[in-house]
Amino acid sequence: MKIAFVGLGTMGRPMARTLRAADHNVLGMDISSEMRQHFEGAIAPDASALHDAQVIITMLPEAEHVSDVYRQTVLHGASAGALLIDCSTIDVEVARTLNNLALEKGFAQIDAPVSGGPEAAGSGGLSFMVGGDADHVARARPLLENLGKKITHFGAAGSGQAAKACHNMICGITAMAVFEGFALADALKLDATQFYELCAGAAAQSWTLENRCPIPGVVPAAPSSNGYAPGFAARLMAKDLRLAQAAAEMSGQVTPFGAEAARAFTRFAEATGGDLDFSSYFTALKQQTKTTGTN
Repeated sequence: MKIAFVGLGTMGRPMARTLRAADHNVLGMDISSEMRQHFEGAIAPDASALHDAQVIITMLPEAEHVSDVYRQTVLHGASAGALLIDCSTIDVEVARTLNNLALEKGFAQIDAPVSGGPEAAGSGGLSFMVGGDADHVARARPLLENLGKKITHFGAAGSGQAAKACHNMICGITAMAVFEGFALADALKLDATQFYELCAGAAAQSWTLENRCPIPGVVPAAPSSNGYAPGFAARLMAKDLRLAQAAAEMSGQVTPFGAEAARAFTRFAEATGGDLDFSSYFTALKQQTKTTGTN
């Protein structure tokens, strides 16, 4: 199967490589020459190169990037009946708009944001939250199964993005709890490894605890043990939490802890650039502790 994969960043590149490993013919595309250097045969986004692709997958940072690629490249270059899969994390309304544009031009299209991080992307262990027509989802499912271990179809177009917003809001709130808990444990002079082992085997256990333990050296594979190299960048966590707040506002649902998580990660990302893993938020907490302790 010929697949055009647009977006070869932290998540897109391992996903595209996983599809190649499953014997698909994958043409990588990225606007960044640096990203293209890390994927054999990659080119800049080009409408003319899409004409023979049966599937076009997008994995891009922001809604504006997905909209631009769709409007300027995908919708002009894709062949009739092509399947379009957007794995980016964007807001619900933009996802619905892009779906309508694709359907009007005769394409099949679904939104299929992911959870699991680059490690899961490279091992075929992602979880997909999917929105779109059931027949279009059925067409996409074999490919999604190459990339992930869990595919959940939530309903009409945009519902995958709605599920991702709710999911990442839980992740953001949980992350704040984990990082604050470790900051307090450190301030109280508890042994970090012992505290981690306690939490990992008790009610405080979570994915964030086990994969983003914020204290260096406790979990060797965690970003904290590698200079907080992402992983999942803090600015992306901040973006996703803002998307959750946009969804909350659209639906009228009050989410006070989600709102505070969005504010906290946004402030942190703006102050630091947000390129380090979101677990680096712990360093800001510790700095606040030190500042408070000197007053």
